[in-house]
Amino acid sequence: MTNNAIEKPRITITNVIWCYDAVNQAIKLLLIKRADTPFQNFWALPETWLRVDESAHEATLRLVREKLGLDLPNIHAEQLATFTEPDRSPGERALSLSYMSFLPVEPLLTPGPGATDAQWFTLKKHKSGLFQFKYRELLFRTLLADDYITHNDPQHRLAFDHNWILTVATQRIVNKLDYQPTILLTLGPAFTLKQARQVFEIFGKKEPDNSNFLRNHQHILIPVGSSSQNKPGRPAKKYQLLIELL
Repeated sequence: MTNNAIEKPRITITNVIWCYDAVNQAIKLLLIKRADTPFQNFWALPETWLRVDESAHEATLRLVREKLGLDLPNIHAEQLATFTEPDRSPGERALSLSYMSFLPVEPLLTPGPGATDAQWFTLKKHKSGLFQFKYRELLFRTLLADDYITHNDPQHRLAFDHNWILTVATQRIVNKLDYQPTILLTLGPAFTLKQARQVFEIFGKKEPDNSNFLRNHQHILIPVGSSSQNKPGRPAKKYQLLIELL
């Protein structure tokens, strides 16, 4: 065997971190601007190295705790996929164990070690089932199955294979909306049907009204009371995801 054949790859935890902006009724994604090579000055998903004494799930929660100061329950992190293309990280063999994290709040951001900037990018539905992520003049998008990024411009692509990781992440969320919509965890411990419908619509699934939505999704929702409001009329009922689904 050659040295290359037996070389041990490094293992990174790549974290697709979602939150909900209640003011603008938007789903947002955390991206950081890398301070170091490779892909210096490129925007990227937050990452951490997997430590010898922790599982990938534990590393995902640790990253959120260290970078954002949030202690998330286990159900707020979900394994996405493993990415192993030999050329995904220039100059080294690195595997990515990718997870999604669903934050119940939108925390303020401060760039940590290895980053010069950190921002929440707003998710928008794009043509042909694609999605785009926008912050001011910056715009990144997911990929078609046969897309391959050949340009190396930090204004138009993310670091490593992170455009493709986001393609897999958004498709996972869309595919699970009807039976395990973990993206609703971004709405906090309880939410109204209107809020849930807004999130579904962001991902391309529109329901005409609350009654239809509840009828189609009552198998995954449990009522937990009513919202407090200062406006006249009946308070909106609040719901939680059925924990057994998570």
